[in-house]
Amino acid sequence: MASSTSTSHPSLSHTDKIAATWTDFLLLVGRVFLGWLLLASGYGKLTGIAGTTAYFTSLGMSPPEFWAWFAAIAEIVLGAALILGIATRYAALATFVWVLVATAIAHRYWTYPAAQQAGQYNNWLKNIAIMGGTLYVFVTGAGRYSVDAMLAKR
Repeated sequence: MASSTSTSHPSLSHTDKIAATWTDFLLLVGRVFLGWLLLASGYGKLTGIAGTTAYFTSLGMSPPEFWAWFAAIAEIVLGAALILGIATRYAALATFVWVLVATAIAHRYWTYPAAQQAGQYNNWLKNIAIMGGTLYVFVTGAGRYSVDAMLAKR
């Protein structure tokens, strides 16, 4: 298995050096981007709880108001955990499962009317990418700039 700091082609070695030099900072940036998406989504649900409840009702979820509140809070907590790097691998796995379930429930693009399928397909693809990102976070961990790293030094 190749090291994460080596490439199969010598002309690409410059990018390997950048990756090795900036690993911890880039892990932080990646976690912030993933976490930001969850925070924004959770905040949107929280501040528009009536709309979230109505959407969950249209999906046949029961009780929709409970799930709306649960979804908002879960996304905020998972987003904050990823950004701060707290229990990062657990947060990454939980986020993977969360997005997998959300995709299965809400983004089955093939079940939507033709006019909505393209938008739902884009949401489906976005969620697949998020799940891929969470697997990377699970494998790599939080990096040096995280609460996990600070706690490990104790």
